[in-house]
Amino acid sequence: MYYTRFNTRICEILLVGDEKGLARLHLNIGEGGRQFKILDTWVARPDFFVDIKAQVMEYLDGKRRVFAVDLNTNGTDFQKAVWEGLRKIPYGRLVTYGDIAKGLGKEKASRAVGGACGKNPVPLITPCHRVIGANGNFTGFGSGLAIKKKLIALEQNP
Repeated sequence: MYYTRFNTRICEILLVGDEKGLARLHLNIGEGGRQFKILDTWVARPDFFVDIKAQVMEYLDGKRRVFAVDLNTNGTDFQKAVWEGLRKIPYGRLVTYGDIAKGLGKEKASRAVGGACGKNPVPLITPCHRVIGANGNFTGFGSGLAIKKKLIALEQNP
């Protein structure tokens, strides 16, 4: 696996992937429940991630609404189905965990959807920040609610 890290106006971002695609995108802000460690077996290759980095920067500058990135993520079949559903949420739109569950034909699986969102290995690319609680509150985000609010504000006020 290769990795790189770079600074943006919101936080440091780490990317991990290989020829099969992007495996991880970590928002390194020191908040939230996400733990991230660069493994000794990974090789630093900033040149490998030039296109993905450019897309992330364009997104954060309000110039990109859809990512064109091959993914190589690991998860259960249910998690992968949730992540696919998340990628269908339009830029700037908010949906609930229940909406995602209904879209999967599993109306009572809101909590399980929340769990899959919490395991999302590539936030931004798979926009779990666009998911809110049924009551309209901002709930759960592996990198912390402050960054979730910033990302939502970015999309709603480009």
